[in-house]
Amino acid sequence: MMHKQRLLWQFIERQLTLAEPVVLLYVLESIGSSPGRQGFGMAVTASGNMCGSIGGGMMEHKLVEVAKHHLATGTTTQAYYQQIHDKAAAKNQSGMICSGEQSVYMYKLQPCDLIMVSQIVNTLQQHKHGRLTITPKGIAFDATSMPQAQYLFEFDSEDNFVFTEKIGHQNKVFIVGGGHCALAFSELMHKLGFYVQVIEERPHLNTLQQNHFAHEIAIVNQYSEIGSLIPDGSNHYVVLMTFGYRTDAVALQAVSYKQLAYLGMLGSKNKIMRLLNELEADGLIGNVRNYLRAPIGLPIYSQTPEEIAVSIAAEIILVKNKQPN
Repeated sequence: MMHKQRLLWQFIERQLTLAEPVVLLYVLESIGSSPGRQGFGMAVTASGNMCGSIGGGMMEHKLVEVAKHHLATGTTTQAYYQQIHDKAAAKNQSGMICSGEQSVYMYKLQPCDLIMVSQIVNTLQQHKHGRLTITPKGIAFDATSMPQAQYLFEFDSEDNFVFTEKIGHQNKVFIVGGGHCALAFSELMHKLGFYVQVIEERPHLNTLQQNHFAHEIAIVNQYSEIGSLIPDGSNHYVVLMTFGYRTDAVALQAVSYKQLAYLGMLGSKNKIMRLLNELEADGLIGNVRNYLRAPIGLPIYSQTPEEIAVSIAAEIILVKNKQPN
C-alpha cells in the first residue's frame, strides 16, 4: 500500500509540474465486499494516463470516463459519488454485482496544490507520517500531525463530510537475522507496504549486503540487544530467523515480554519445543508459548526461502486483517 501511495502522489506531482490537468479519485469509505477499499486512490489525466486504482471493473471505468469528461469540459472541480455494487439498487448502481458499496471523491488538482503534493511525496520518500484531509472544499496535508486512527470518515451529507488518513507506513516488521530467508522475506514485505528493519550480528554477511529491500539494517554485537531496537506496538511484527539454536534462544528471550501484533520463530517443531522447554525451566521467559507463532507461517509445505517468505507473509496478513468479533 505504501509503495502504491508513493507512486500515486509522484504521478500527480509530475503532472502538475508539467501543467497537465489531473484528477484524483479517492475511496473515502468502503462497505461489505466492495473491491475498492478505504484509502484506495488513482489519478487520471485528460489524455487518459492513469496511476493507481479504486477497485477496477466497470465502476472504475465509469468514474475514469467521468473524470476525463470533467477535465475536457472544465465543468467540475470536485464531486462525491456513492457506488453500490448491486444491479437491484434503486440508484447509484456501479455496474458491478459483487455487493457492498463505496464512496468515491473526485477532485481536480489545482496548480497551487503542487506544494502540498510535493510535501506528501517527500513524507513518503523519507518514511515519515502525516495527515491527509479531504473535505468538499478539497484536500489538505499536514506533515506535522499524525492521527491515531489510520482512517476516519465523518459524513453528514455530500456537502458536509471530513475524511482523514494517516499517510505513511502503517505497519513495521522487524526481521531478526539476515540470511537467505530474511532476504526473500524482506523483498516480499517491502512490496506489501511494510516498513522493513533487519537486525543482524554479522555485518559482512553476503545476503545482508544484497538486501536492498529493507528500509533499515541494524547491526548489533549480540542478539540480546534487540529489545532496545524493537518497541512495543500494535502494528509491530517480529520474525526471528537467526542462524542457530542458541541465537534463536537469545533473541526470543530479548523480546518475550514485548507487546506486539505478531511474534514468530523459524524452525522445526521439535527444535522450538525443546528451546521453549529449556527457557521456561530456567525461568528466562514468561508465557510467550501462548502467543508465539512457531513453527512460523501458514502450513503450505514451503521448501525454498521464497516459499517460506510467502507462508510467513500470509500468516502476518491473516493477523493484520483479522476482524474483531
